[in-house]
Amino acid sequence: MVTTIVNETLKGLMETISYTDYVPAELEAMANLDAKYLKDLKINTGNALKYATLSEKESALLALSVAINEKAKSLEKAFIIKAKEAGATEEEISETYACVSLLNINNVFYRFRHFTKKEFYTTTPAGIKMSIMANPVMGKEFFELMSLGISSLNGCELCVTSHEESLIKLGSQPQRIYDVIRLVSTIKGLGIFF
Repeated sequence: MVTTIVNETLKGLMETISYTDYVPAELEAMANLDAKYLKDLKINTGNALKYATLSEKESALLALSVAINEKAKSLEKAFIIKAKEAGATEEEISETYACVSLLNINNVFYRFRHFTKKEFYTTTPAGIKMSIMANPVMGKEFFELMSLGISSLNGCELCVTSHEESLIKLGSQPQRIYDVIRLVSTIKGLGIFF
């Protein structure tokens, strides 16, 4: 069901994320109250999706990865549309799901290792297949950026450190890495409404 949006700030936010479904009740309530945070959320989301270090397609795929990770199904649908509009292929969208799935496995496993700090756990092979990381469709550098973003969301210090170091070795500029983290954190905040 598509709702007619009267509040211009809310309308702008929905257009920014290519969202065409129902208006979430919490956002509609903010619009009716003319809440200042709604304006901040619109500006923050718009800015996050337009960082100069990221292409429109990269931004949309990163936003999609956050929606998948946070199980924000209606936002996920919107970012699939946005990613396709920006030129993402079905393979890249599928690989985004695969990346999020793999990182959820890794983040839980490596957080456990990090938290326990016991020799047996840290020296026993993980036994987790990660062949997708060897030659990703979206390219090694971008796959690492997405992996860093998801690892940050999931709070895995070991994975965050590892992916950030890999990105530096791949020649990623610190500003690009920083922008990914700003984007994923903003989309996580947006996702609570969806």
